[in-house]
Amino acid sequence: MTTMKVCLTSVLVLGAFAAAAGDVVLETEDFRLVAGDDARVKSLVVKATGEECVDPGQETAIFTATQDRPFNNEIKLIHPNKRTVYPACSLRKEGDLLIAGFAHRQYEAKVAVKRGDGYLAFELVDFACDRPTTYDHLKMDIPPVASFRALQLPVKNRLNFGDWLNASWDDRAAVGVVGTSPYPDIDHEDRVGSKILFGELYAGLKLRGASVALIAVPGREAFLDAMDALERDYGLPRGVKSRRGPASQESIFHLSGDFTPDRVDEAIEYARKGGFRLMTFAQYNITVEKGSWSLFGNYDWREDSFPNHEADLKALLARIKAAGIAPGLHTLHSHIGLRSRYVTPVADPRLNKTRRFTLARTIGTETNLDEIAVYEPTADAPMFPACRILQFGGELVSYESYTTEQPYRFLGIRRGAHDTRITAHPKGEIGGILDVSEYGTPLSCYADQNTDLPEEVSAKIANIYNCGFEYVYLDGSEGVNRPCNFHVANAQYRYWRMLKPEPLFGEAAAKTHFGWHMLAGANAFDVFPAAVFKAKLREYPFHQAPITQQDMTRVDFGWWAFVPPKSPKAYGGDLGTQADMWEYGISVATAWNCASTIRMPLNALKKHPRTDDILETMRRWADLRRRGLMTDKWRAALKDYGQEHHLLLLADGTYDLVDYDEVKVGDGRTPVRAFAFERDGSTWLVYWHGAGSGTIELPVDAGKLALFGEYARDPVQFEKTDGGARLPVDGRRYLKAAMPRAELVQALSRASVSTR
Repeated sequence: MTTMKVCLTSVLVLGAFAAAAGDVVLETEDFRLVAGDDARVKSLVVKATGEECVDPGQETAIFTATQDRPFNNEIKLIHPNKRTVYPACSLRKEGDLLIAGFAHRQYEAKVAVKRGDGYLAFELVDFACDRPTTYDHLKMDIPPVASFRALQLPVKNRLNFGDWLNASWDDRAAVGVVGTSPYPDIDHEDRVGSKILFGELYAGLKLRGASVALIAVPGREAFLDAMDALERDYGLPRGVKSRRGPASQESIFHLSGDFTPDRVDEAIEYARKGGFRLMTFAQYNITVEKGSWSLFGNYDWREDSFPNHEADLKALLARIKAAGIAPGLHTLHSHIGLRSRYVTPVADPRLNKTRRFTLARTIGTETNLDEIAVYEPTADAPMFPACRILQFGGELVSYESYTTEQPYRFLGIRRGAHDTRITAHPKGEIGGILDVSEYGTPLSCYADQNTDLPEEVSAKIANIYNCGFEYVYLDGSEGVNRPCNFHVANAQYRYWRMLKPEPLFGEAAAKTHFGWHMLAGANAFDVFPAAVFKAKLREYPFHQAPITQQDMTRVDFGWWAFVPPKSPKAYGGDLGTQADMWEYGISVATAWNCASTIRMPLNALKKHPRTDDILETMRRWADLRRRGLMTDKWRAALKDYGQEHHLLLLADGTYDLVDYDEVKVGDGRTPVRAFAFERDGSTWLVYWHGAGSGTIELPVDAGKLALFGEYARDPVQFEKTDGGARLPVDGRRYLKAAMPRAELVQALSRASVSTR
């Protein structure tokens, strides 16, 4: 990375904008940024298109400094003692530095500007001040800046705005203020017709030495090129590379709890049928668990499956990769199980506490304790039963209630919670409320991200990953300390850096700005039951896909659960997973260049009578995408969420996309699923038995019907009856009818179904 040469000229024409004497002009091959000597942002022009990208009417200072209160006695006496933002009011260049002054005249900010390919980076070097004349009588570090905006720009609104990416873009210009590390708070403020894009540095995280970058280039691909250069220059995870790679576009076969290494060939065969090239393992497939999450942190090998530990896992993953499938690892890196060695019998001091309390009285070893007295206010302490846990030393105690006025006390105490050892605690000992996971019946709590516990636990998971996994799901990412906008991505990054080689891509349960470099797959939605599957897709992932696309990222439409019918005669919601459900989801996902993750219990795959049809549906869409056969016309049609579509596989290996609509067979409570469409001037029906097999008595002249198999061209025999036709119903078949759709639909409503 080279140091940028800042140009300071008397007059420079920038499109329609002419820089004045005293203006500071920062220039790259791609853009020119101009700020006045009063530090106000005047212009940002993308050279290739001549687009002016800032709204100068906002009168925005390029830098600001925030103090928790005014300081130095005379200044303090003038102003209210409150959190105060001081915009820069002067700007000049000295060598490679920009020097910003503020109205209080207590200090100046030194900001180094560095040039990269398509970007400029702004690093806070230090604060300059004249101590003898201004601070000599103050016994304090100076200046007491709480935060510093290392860059802020009033950027005009464009067609797209990526909230996560913090970029406003269209075909003519793409402008973003982004972080070069996890430390800056990257965000924006809405204005009429524009947004203030900013990167803010915080004392206590990293103030001096942290930086933010400005990217301003013509369009999406140029933006990704510049971001890729920034990632290389700063040694960041390669988010652009992974987005442009094929792996992040693939749907994922997620192994469930019934997988064991001796079933690997069975899993591979199902994955091949569905066209899957990615296969995710959960931690519990490899390490000992109890109650799903309760032993997280231990990560002891399952001796029954991996007696030789790493050697056995490496051999298993090699078999999967030999089948052309990349294995991935699902982890919850921030969770600590409540039955793990980090909790019982002695709770680790590095478990996160959401509130801190100091004991106001000594606690002995008595088991019967009515109350615990503390100095700090107790208001708003958790009252959900499983979350009423305090930690003092290595002991956990539960409480039933608390007082809200002095003296502050927790009441209804039960000692030794979660089988921790009861010990004495002196007056003045500091403890707090344990950060218990908020999901389901709590089985875990969270690690304190301000300690080395995350590295200790992550190293154990990374040892597993480094046996041959190739991508990662970072679940539980929201389980971190405040500020979440820093700790979510930083916790992911602490783990990510241990993974060798770097993952092809990542997904996660939560995202903040810096996580963009890791999460090319973004987030996966959770499981929706079959009875509401389509409605929930419309409510969540279908809604999210166009939003995430503005962040130049795809979203994961899954997790989806593979659920077999409850019985051979099941109908309605009891049919479990059916091909039309997954086709509805994967067709829209394909239209948005998104993917899905499917939780695949091997026992359920064996049990479901329509497994092959469901997997064939997924295979078709995967094949269509890989072969680049998605047309603009089809893509637009698939984004009409009110219309379902079916991908026909023709005998010559080509595809056709048709609109289809569900129709009732009989009284609508039969186990047959049927969808009508029109093609080549004929009415068609694709239908199958959702839970077994049987026959359909259809009151239609059999001479008007033709029945076909999977290719809609392979003839299938059926019986002619006095009342019409008796059609076999089991796996997916196609019925061609020489009649209007309405007439066929009416006949289907009078049909009867028998199930064997």
